[in-house]
Amino acid sequence: MKKKNLLWLCLFFVQTFLFAQNDSTKVEEEAPPLDLSQFSGEAEVATSNLAGMKSYCSSKIFGISPTKLISIGYDYQLGFDMKANPETAGTETQSLNALHGLRLLANFPVVSKNSWTLNIGASYWESNYNFAKPDELRSPTMRSLNQSALRNAGLSFTVFKPLDAKHFILFLSNHDLNGDYRLDEFQSLSLLKHSLMGIFGWRKHDRLQFGFGAARTYRVGAMNYIPVILYNYTSENRKWGIEAVLPARANYRRTFSARSLLLVGYELEGNSYHLRNRGNVFGAGRDDLELRRSEMRLKLSYERSLYDFLWISLQAGYRYNWRNSYNVDRGDFFRSFFSSDPYAFQNTIGNNLFFNISFNLVSP
Repeated sequence: MKKKNLLWLCLFFVQTFLFAQNDSTKVEEEAPPLDLSQFSGEAEVATSNLAGMKSYCSSKIFGISPTKLISIGYDYQLGFDMKANPETAGTETQSLNALHGLRLLANFPVVSKNSWTLNIGASYWESNYNFAKPDELRSPTMRSLNQSALRNAGLSFTVFKPLDAKHFILFLSNHDLNGDYRLDEFQSLSLLKHSLMGIFGWRKHDRLQFGFGAARTYRVGAMNYIPVILYNYTSENRKWGIEAVLPARANYRRTFSARSLLLVGYELEGNSYHLRNRGNVFGAGRDDLELRRSEMRLKLSYERSLYDFLWISLQAGYRYNWRNSYNVDRGDFFRSFFSSDPYAFQNTIGNNLFFNISFNLVSP
């Protein structure tokens, strides 16, 4: 059943990509598509030379890493220990052999004009927990993770609105269904997690763009509000640059050629996942539990064109367990960085190495 659902999901992404490509020919003034995650792609000048026409800045700068339109990848983490404090059984430590899962992504333009762009993205991630001794688990959290993978299925909307030749507004919204549901057992849409980000920015020239804003985000596990800084820069010789949306991610980029590049940096990955409480594993009446997951990934990424617009991305790095990651809360609510409110269940996990490979169709 799972293989059949996965096949239909892949076919949906491919069909979406082909539709977006065919439909884009109907736009009279088409600007390059905006990358939903890194604001990347080769820069094109979005201005008019006609007298009396207003000039607008482009959403991109020269030298940025390619925009991924379709991405199919697999993420693999090496083993680590998990420590829990069950309410009735005392402290427990168990080992995991691995944590792994599929990652799918599709980005496509809906409105693509010089005066503004609207992009829609769809994504699916899963995390399968492979415990070394699944029959010996006593912790409710561990038993829950052993029953079903954590999954994330989401839609994102990105609006880029240039105000003139130098200034722009960027707005991003993510709507994610996170939990330990199965593909044939989807959870209620009332459990959607909504993340928002707004940035006011400047495009100083073809190699520099920066901006400031704020975000409502789950990257730190629980829902929180944080300031945001956008900074994209390419050197004059176009051999190196910086790509950053702080504090979420930052990368140093080394470009070897038009067909290969290296990225070194970090990224925060996190969200809040609804736990279904199958078989009352957490106790009767506890149907509002949320696992707060957040991690910092220190990574090195090599990206290279295999053939025309088909690229491969290879990642390796170190996953660092972020603050209070894998603790379990009752419900979805704002939890400040300085909060001392107790968790329903407390857990601690070790750090480990990870690897990721993906095949990507990129924008021309």
